[in-house]
Amino acid sequence: MPERDPAKDVIAPAGAGGAMDLALSEAETLEAGAPDATGRPRSLGSDAWHQLRRNPVFLVSALLIVLLVLIALWPQILAGGDPLRCDLSKSQAGAAPGHPFGYDTQGCDVYTRTIHGARASITVGVCATLGAALLGSLLGGLAGFYGGWWDALLSRAADVFFGIPVVLGGLVFLSVVTSSTVWPVVGFIVLLGWPQVARIARGAVLTAREHDYVQAARALGAGSGRMLLRHVAPNAVAPVIVVATIALGTYIALEATLSFLGVGLRPPTVSWGIDISNAAPQIRNAPHMLLWPAGALSITVLAFIMLGDAVRDALDPKLR
Repeated sequence: MPERDPAKDVIAPAGAGGAMDLALSEAETLEAGAPDATGRPRSLGSDAWHQLRRNPVFLVSALLIVLLVLIALWPQILAGGDPLRCDLSKSQAGAAPGHPFGYDTQGCDVYTRTIHGARASITVGVCATLGAALLGSLLGGLAGFYGGWWDALLSRAADVFFGIPVVLGGLVFLSVVTSSTVWPVVGFIVLLGWPQVARIARGAVLTAREHDYVQAARALGAGSGRMLLRHVAPNAVAPVIVVATIALGTYIALEATLSFLGVGLRPPTVSWGIDISNAAPQIRNAPHMLLWPAGALSITVLAFIMLGDAVRDALDPKLR
């Protein structure tokens, strides 16, 4: 009796769509990590999560970020007072019972303003990151996948935005805006932040589209939309996530810088950048006015940068 070929047993009953399913299974196997508790190979996401749970840098930064987000959403839990309520008779006074951080020049409670300032800064950082990541991923992904004139046009447009100094551009762009909300600052950061994400997304898509499973899908007649959404995008999203996570902390620092210069957020909005700007001239007489909002800003930026580093290490097997 002739010996049977196991490969034929796998391919023969597949039918019309069997080769496509086999290509997908092959791609998943190539991307999978070590087997999980059930013996099946882990996906890229589950493998990254497995690494993150054992990374103390990720645990510490994630705990800080969760705490900061809770403070931004419900500042009344820790500071029930009104951050805009001031008493000039207590101007630049030090710590007092119920007011551990002292008072600023206008007699406002520094502790209350520091707690409430988290909302504006984190809102700007999160919204600007989401906007830049979505816009940059869309434009960069399309340019990398289709190439041609669209790729050339995007590359030249990105070069133009890369040539604009961030702080100088903010001074020019935001100086003509009269709104005191966070949205002009968010819009400006997205405007200058998307080229970086687009360049990363373009490079990731250029690499992913050359993989064997993408070529197999193309040979089997898969459309461009299917290949881009089902095969290329899921395997090109990891670098974008890393860049966006690190950029979030940078955007928070940028908002504080623009507010310090007087063109970012404006009163009556409560922001760490505004408080740092008001405290800078009085740093010798009342250093507590500068210490607490600057410390909160530094911890927030550091937490997001640490989180981005941990996510990068987990998503890039070469760094493990």
